[in-house]
Amino acid sequence: MNKPFTRKLFSIGLLLLFLEMKEPAAGALVVEQKLIQSALLKRAVVIDVYLPLAIQHPGDMNLLLLNDGQDLLKMPFDSLLSNLIAKDSIEPLLCVGIHCGEDRQQEYGMANFPDYLGRGAKAGIYTRFVLEELIPFIKQTYRIPFFRSQSFAGFSLGGLMALDIVWNHPDIFTKAGVFSGSLWWRRKSYDDGYTDESDRLMHNQISNTNSSLSLQFFFQTGTNDESSDRNGNGIIDSIDDTLDLMGRLSQKGYGKEAVYYYEIKGGTHDVRTWSKALPVFLKWGWKKS
Repeated sequence: MNKPFTRKLFSIGLLLLFLEMKEPAAGALVVEQKLIQSALLKRAVVIDVYLPLAIQHPGDMNLLLLNDGQDLLKMPFDSLLSNLIAKDSIEPLLCVGIHCGEDRQQEYGMANFPDYLGRGAKAGIYTRFVLEELIPFIKQTYRIPFFRSQSFAGFSLGGLMALDIVWNHPDIFTKAGVFSGSLWWRRKSYDDGYTDESDRLMHNQISNTNSSLSLQFFFQTGTNDESSDRNGNGIIDSIDDTLDLMGRLSQKGYGKEAVYYYEIKGGTHDVRTWSKALPVFLKWGWKKS
């Protein structure tokens, strides 16, 4: 099947889809909640799909997945995204908020490295869910055979999970968004000989493995994300861990154009702060030239 014919089918599919959807959210997009019966996770997964209405060139559609999608409803994300679309500030972007399950601390983490308490034991299965069930479901349900790009973001532990998936699957994703990321994820407790240099698992993975140099990364922290300062250097751990990880990325060859850091003065570890950072992230990743 040639590309023009594929795009024609894609446009017709979207038109039919819009007729089936709920009322537009804030005028510029439609939002629909779906339920996926995951054979891998052995549970139902709720997703919220945010699809822009004005699509002139279907082949330019980008996909953004977000962990902890239930938090998007508290912002509210639909108004935030609709505002950017209405102002024609960003490229066509289909966003999918993935609600976490009751076993969040086991499903989120790093696929190959549970932490010192065994948390994240199901992260490998969650990764397979995203790749083998979620993305095919989105493409089939919304009649979108291809995306211009695919990216992943998340908050806190969901940010760590998003980063892990992007790093290990650069053939599928292009960008990672990490908001107040749980980059402290470690293989030892503080009482068991822990050191920053050797025991932070994501830092080790970045240093010891390779990924595509075309990947891009967005990191957000708040100066009040937490109060802990384990090394006593006057910088809270969440900021220290983020800056150190960015340093590891720099050592791997990622330049300033590939890594963006956004620190919010007075920002806390919550939805209110992340809602302030999301527009910056969306314009960083998909700003119209």
